[in-house]
Amino acid sequence: MKKFIFLILITALAVCCALPAASTAFAEEKPYRSIFLIDYDTGTVIIEENADERYPIASMVKIMTLALTFDEIDKGKLSIDEKIRISDYAAGMGGSQMFLDAGEEYPVTDLIKGVIVCSANDAATALGERISGDIESFVSRMNSYAKELGMNNTLFCNATGLPNSGEQYSTARDVSVMMKKVLSHPEYYKYSRIWMENYEHPDGRITELVNTNKLIRIMNECDGGKTGFTNEAGFCLSASAKVGETRVIATLLGGKDSKTRFNKVSEMMRYAFANYETKVFVKKNEIIPCNLDNIQQAKNPFIEIYSDSDVKYFGKKGENNLTPEITLYDNLKAPIEANTQIGEIVLKDSEGNIVSSAGLLTKEKIEKLNFWDYLKKIINNRIFKK
Repeated sequence: MKKFIFLILITALAVCCALPAASTAFAEEKPYRSIFLIDYDTGTVIIEENADERYPIASMVKIMTLALTFDEIDKGKLSIDEKIRISDYAAGMGGSQMFLDAGEEYPVTDLIKGVIVCSANDAATALGERISGDIESFVSRMNSYAKELGMNNTLFCNATGLPNSGEQYSTARDVSVMMKKVLSHPEYYKYSRIWMENYEHPDGRITELVNTNKLIRIMNECDGGKTGFTNEAGFCLSASAKVGETRVIATLLGGKDSKTRFNKVSEMMRYAFANYETKVFVKKNEIIPCNLDNIQQAKNPFIEIYSDSDVKYFGKKGENNLTPEITLYDNLKAPIEANTQIGEIVLKDSEGNIVSSAGLLTKEKIEKLNFWDYLKKIINNRIFKK
């Protein structure tokens, strides 16, 4: 009987000892693979975990498809109103789609909307075919552009992110880079906040488009983003939000479920807005009155200059150890045409490091002294001396 009781106690003790270890292992398991949070303007990293680990990103591949589409529009090689005839290949894409009709013509603006709002694979493929002629050439373009942007841990094999078509991966850092590129195009925001829309096809048929990025509905500050999901990639999201002058990009790869990705990304964004801020010292095109006595032969040294970009700083709230300094070029000599850069304004921290800068340009032409100007100065000087 004693031996029996002893065996029971030993067994119970072994079970109790094993339980904490299993519980701890479960607690340490992350509900996502990697996260990355940055300031949009400066690229300052706020949070990062496994940001350079390579993982599949599913439909977030379409961020690069959009980046190249907007780039073509900016270069004048593609018009937003141009109509694209849909190929059988594009119309036959599986997964999420806007159900384009093969042989029909759709405007570029509608295809962009389909990619941004409902992550349409058919629309993404149609855009890729139009830009490069075929998907293989477009994929090559995607990979080249990724290298140009410094995305050295990314490889694309299609324009959609659909699996089973070759090796394809990226990182949280690289995804944020291409998301930033898309966000730099003002045209993007015309589509990114659409929640639901009944889209009418050329033949009158209606397809309901629903945005895959739920954050635009539940978080007022969020104005764009791209989701992705496959069994291999897990639940992914890269999104952006803005409060005042501060815009951030938050990226999550490999979430265990959809709720995790939206909750964690919104949590990161709110952390950034609660603890950091963007201070704007000089706005782009802001006029700065200046007395430029060092401009040789200037008829009127009292001129107006302006900044060619914002001079701003992103940092923790409460920090105020920054000093703006104006530096003008040496040997400036009139005449100087309007909109000519004659110096720069720099923002320095307490250690003298430059954290932001912008060029300073003349608003109007600086005229050169003529004979009568010189004579007038001589007369005025003599009268003043008397």
